[in-house]
Amino acid sequence: MAEQDQRFSSRLGLLLSVLGIAVGTGNIWRFPRIAATNAGDEGAGAFLLAWFIFLLVWSVPLIIAEYALGRKGRMGVVGTIAKIAGEKFTWMGGFIAFVATAIMFYYSVVAGWCIYYFSQMVINPLPISVETSTAVWEGFQGSSLPLVFHALAMGVGAAIVLKGVKSIERANKILIPSLFAIVLISLVRAVTLDGASDGIAFLFTPDWATLSNPRTWLEALTQNAWDTGAGWGLILTYGAYMHAKHGVVKNAMITGFGNNVVSLLAAITIFGTVFAVLGSEMTRPEVLDIMRTSGPAATGLTFIWMPQLFAKMAFGNPLAMLFFLGLAFAAFSSLISMIELTSRILVDLGLTRRQAVLSVATVSFTMGIPSAVNLTFFGNQDFVWGVALMVSGAFIAFSIIRYGASAFRKEAVDCVEGDWRAGRLWEFLISKLVPVQAIVLLVWWFWLSITEYAPDTWWNPLDPYSVMTVTVQWAIVIAALLLANRWMVRRTFGGRIGA
Repeated sequence: MAEQDQRFSSRLGLLLSVLGIAVGTGNIWRFPRIAATNAGDEGAGAFLLAWFIFLLVWSVPLIIAEYALGRKGRMGVVGTIAKIAGEKFTWMGGFIAFVATAIMFYYSVVAGWCIYYFSQMVINPLPISVETSTAVWEGFQGSSLPLVFHALAMGVGAAIVLKGVKSIERANKILIPSLFAIVLISLVRAVTLDGASDGIAFLFTPDWATLSNPRTWLEALTQNAWDTGAGWGLILTYGAYMHAKHGVVKNAMITGFGNNVVSLLAAITIFGTVFAVLGSEMTRPEVLDIMRTSGPAATGLTFIWMPQLFAKMAFGNPLAMLFFLGLAFAAFSSLISMIELTSRILVDLGLTRRQAVLSVATVSFTMGIPSAVNLTFFGNQDFVWGVALMVSGAFIAFSIIRYGASAFRKEAVDCVEGDWRAGRLWEFLISKLVPVQAIVLLVWWFWLSITEYAPDTWWNPLDPYSVMTVTVQWAIVIAALLLANRWMVRRTFGGRIGA
């Protein structure tokens, strides 16, 4: 079947697959840590408010846009952005795609960690102390196993994508319901632990002073983009396979709110478990320090602390197995969407699906090796391309502005009988508020990084968390894409668009 003729078999299959994009390790591995890091002395509720605001004014408008762009363009990210914004802006589609692909390089490494830890929970007793748990982690990282499991994750993901959208749909019909069941089982056990209510209360109690910190808002936006997949181009890619009769607004609302519910459930589970187990041994600041100071590349809370916390509770071993199985399912559902995004672009450029998928798997494994063997490099890539999601979102909004937000809404969004209407509110959000958010928060962050956060190292591109390392890496990619712009147009469309 030709790529342009492939479709999800049903709306349920589409929704589960897109939820597979949204519900990933960012919900379970990343979100609780970010919430703890941005909590004040009283609690993390203010951060949750900022995070929810960005769901409404950033993520949902972009998810609507991506569904509609995919359904209208019927191509990958590069071809669709070229069609909508014009051929001289093809490089923007390339940047959106590169950001998601760069994240895929190290995301596959995380998927490998999840598989490894699930296997350890099955075959070995749980570590009973921080020292033992740390030794397990360091032994794993000091071996060749991260490379082995990185290869395994990429190989399994590529095998699923190789057979096309039907295979992707079948995989997500298993992964996502199973993941939801695991999350709910873990939640029930966590909330019944003595002392769990203290952690849950802290999660939802607002400390309004934290909203005066620009970092809170930046991390709330970045996390919501991570959470939902908004602005990655992943939903756009799946949208190319949706039926014309399926509306985008209802799907977008289910995707955005469904994802955020899973994030909250995961946070309740983590906060409840950590406070319940450690609350009798440590003060609240000490417990929070563990959640915030989570080791290199944000590994400590999930891979060092959680296994030995499970060891201290009844039924801890089966819960540990479920937790890491759920984490692995979440990783795979997102990883296959990243492989599909890049593969579809290569198909649009003229490769067969088999050639495209095998090329993506080979290059992604190779490019992921530095992250698999060096956690500092891993952390740098997560930092650089996580922030770049704001730029990707702005480019998607720009494409719709170039086309005409009103015309695009009438032709591609509010055009299906029975769907909710996005209306002029969506036009305002996508054409005005999304670009303003991206510009203001990026400029704000750059300025504060130079003047307050890292005045002594901001200029150093070799510092893994400096403004300059972000600027240099973005500039290299954008320069290469600008040079390749005309080539991408010729390869994708066989000449000029519409030729």
